[in-house]
Amino acid sequence: MNNHLLYAALSAAERGWHVFPLRPGDKRPALHGEEACPRIRDCAGGHRKWEERATMDPDRIRRAWADRPFNVGIATGPSRLLVVDLDRPKRKSSTDAPDGATTFEALCERAGHAVPDTYRVRTASGGEHLYFTAPDGTRLINSAGRLGRLIDTRAWGGYVVAPGSLAPTGAYTVLDDQQPIALPEWLRVLLVPRRVSAPSRAAVAERSVRAARYALRALELETVSVQNALQGERNSTLLSAARALGRFIAWGDLPRNVVEEALQGAGEAAGLSERACAATIRSGLNWSIAHNPQRTAV
Repeated sequence: MNNHLLYAALSAAERGWHVFPLRPGDKRPALHGEEACPRIRDCAGGHRKWEERATMDPDRIRRAWADRPFNVGIATGPSRLLVVDLDRPKRKSSTDAPDGATTFEALCERAGHAVPDTYRVRTASGGEHLYFTAPDGTRLINSAGRLGRLIDTRAWGGYVVAPGSLAPTGAYTVLDDQQPIALPEWLRVLLVPRRVSAPSRAAVAERSVRAARYALRALELETVSVQNALQGERNSTLLSAARALGRFIAWGDLPRNVVEEALQGAGEAAGLSERACAATIRSGLNWSIAHNPQRTAV
């Protein structure tokens, strides 16, 4: 088992992809977390996360896979990859719901293109990973649902499970072993994060709202904070921003729809799904409005 997974890790590295160990039979990283960091070796200068520690060094790979049957993770950002993850509906969902592959085919058809022919992997759950080389000059990040239901992408800040890895539901296997092609331009355009800015004073005035300077400034800062949130912190950052801005709605300084639109755009630009953003924003604003019924001194 170790030899099989070691070969999978070395094969990925030979393609120029940065790998790191995942838990045996699982797809979660096997590396220590920041709280348990010993601050030695790779972390001597400070804790290094899996994306920073992923490697193509065959000697390091052999040492890492020497004793335990770790699954193999590919850090997509350092590997200059963008992987389109076509998932399948959960078992409890409607059997009529289209899977990610079907939704992606429809997306390609609407765009006037065939489904790209590239390196392709069957996942343990029966979904597919389509590998593309990331475009130069554009730092793409993960996305969830931006291309459609059950379609995610993995780039900077993300990783995929390499073929050869094993899970309780099956193995990750190569369906098409050709070299990944460059990400099609029409897909790149859909995935580039949208630039989000808080509405101007003129726009707010058109809605007959006299927002105080500090309210507009708060909206600008919170919007930028959400847009730039790191993976693993995006939803909590969005919730915190909604709670911070809800008071201005309660006090009449900003209209709710303006705050919702700004935070929704920032959340989606950070990689959260439309549905997840809306739910988090609604929860945060409702909480804040309920706890700020009257204006307080600023």
